[in-house]
Amino acid sequence: MQKQEFFYPSKDGLTQIHAVEWIPEGDVRGILQIAHGMVEFIDRYDRFASFMASNGFYVVGNDHLGHGKSVTDESRLGYFAEHDGNACVIGDMQQLREDTRKKYPAVPYFLLGHSMGSFLARQFIELYGEGLSGAVIMGTSWQNPATLDFAMGLTSLLQRIRGGLYRSSLVNSMALGSYNASFEPARTKCDWLTRDEAVVDAYAANPLNQFVFTVNGYYNLFRGLRFAERQENLDKIPKSLPILVVSGGQDPVGERGKGPTAVAESFRKTGVQDVTLKLYPDDRHEILNELDRDTVDRDILQWIERRL
Repeated sequence: MQKQEFFYPSKDGLTQIHAVEWIPEGDVRGILQIAHGMVEFIDRYDRFASFMASNGFYVVGNDHLGHGKSVTDESRLGYFAEHDGNACVIGDMQQLREDTRKKYPAVPYFLLGHSMGSFLARQFIELYGEGLSGAVIMGTSWQNPATLDFAMGLTSLLQRIRGGLYRSSLVNSMALGSYNASFEPARTKCDWLTRDEAVVDAYAANPLNQFVFTVNGYYNLFRGLRFAERQENLDKIPKSLPILVVSGGQDPVGERGKGPTAVAESFRKTGVQDVTLKLYPDDRHEILNELDRDTVDRDILQWIERRL
């Protein structure tokens, strides 16, 4: 396997998007594009991507705007774009897909999105689902439309008053503050991520996992999820697209299975023919970093292989 980094221009017109590719030895059986979550970066998926590459899959993913190495300076961490930030992030994903497809034009193409990346993946399959061989929606949630509308209104107001780069402790607490509560007494503030203490400690020690999202980033996050949940957008998902919704049974982001179940049901109701829901009872938010990650790896690989 070869691992390489590269950059390409963002749809924001300002930023160079950082991406990583994992190239398997021998023939490429399929392609897997990964969309990472909030306040992380694509190289956190190195272990899983290497596993998939060892099984013949070309794996690729980018640091979204405001994340990892896809920033012009540290002040832009957690910031998308001044205008249409959510659309820019989705556009960057689609550009990566188009560029990757040119390298392997006749190979089945799969998409995996985790957490915030699952919100992006859900929009992606509504906008660009044609031609995909399958989508894995991981660590996702379902929110009340009124809650999202309120959150969008609040962050929009704060942007007008304080600017898009403002970081609101109130908004951050409203969005993330309760996730660790059910794991108290907790060893760290990040215990909700996984039962693997080594992963939690590495996450807590990395500055690229510890910044507070800007109000611009939060507004676009809420806006994207609101878009994904609208029925008129759900109806655009190709009905033949296989979808795997997978999550930890103790994941607070998905309200311990309620969110992923609601998402899977929304796909079924709109007529998608092949929808699989899988919950790992003891796992928390990052199932690829959980104690049973070898089982999770094999399950995802087998689901994809059956749809090659």
